Amino acid sequence: MKVTFLGTGTSQGVPVIGCHCMVCSSPDLRDLRLRSSILVEWNNIRIVVDCGPDFRQQMLTNKVDSIDAILITHGHKDHLGGLDDVRAYNYILKRPVDVWAEKKIQEVIKIEYSYAFDKEPYPGVPEIILHDLVNKPFQIAKLTVIPIKATHFSDDHFVFGFRFNDFTYITDAVRISSAEKEKIKGSKVIVVNALRKEKHYSHFNLGEALSLMEELQPEQGFLTHISHQMGRYAEVSGLLPRNIKLACDGLSFTMDD
Repeated sequence: MKVTFLGTGTSQGVPVIGCHCMVCSSPDLRDLRLRSSILVEWNNIRIVVDCGPDFRQQMLTNKVDSIDAILITHGHKDHLGGLDDVRAYNYILKRPVDVWAEKKIQEVIKIEYSYAFDKEPYPGVPEIILHDLVNKPFQIAKLTVIPIKATHFSDDHFVFGFRFNDFTYITDAVRISSAEKEKIKGSKVIVVNALRKEKHYSHFNLGEALSLMEELQPEQGFLTHISHQMGRYAEVSGLLPRNIKLACDGLSFTMDD
């Protein structure tokens, strides 16, 4: 399995429009962050997790010529704002793109991309097949995907993370129940969001993310969904445990299937 970080930034990305802080002005390319997304490749299957406003740029940068599915963690714009650009894959693959989303998020998609679901759609609109994402394992080809339900900012506003074999990816979480943590345990590589150092009402901060990693004990951990308030990559990296790293755009790793 190969995993590539397509984007590792929070909803505004880094740099933030109009901001000239030390992070947004940093010459270090590791401080440039598109909206958070990953590409999972397994036995010629390509799965994208989240499809934000930077989707087109991410696909071009990483030369992703085909995809088999898109998984949506939740319905915020920075995670589904790029769905219109699946049109390119409709043309290449000559078929609709499979999109997995929770029922309420499907309704958001149908509203925001209503033109794609018209009875007589305009030629060239994105062709999407929506699949119900519930808190039960499912398969894409022969790859089992285990959803992990986490709180975003209230019990009614949750996100889905995903476990693929021994790899787990979670973003935009502020709390994970003990039962859901059991699904994560044993993962060799874990990615979790860490917005900034200070406390936040809807995202793990750095300390909370590190505490979760300490509890779950992965061989390797990565932090993502990072804002400019976190600080520069080089400086923050010096504060982290040996097996934990800040993710950065374009970073990839492979692991046994």
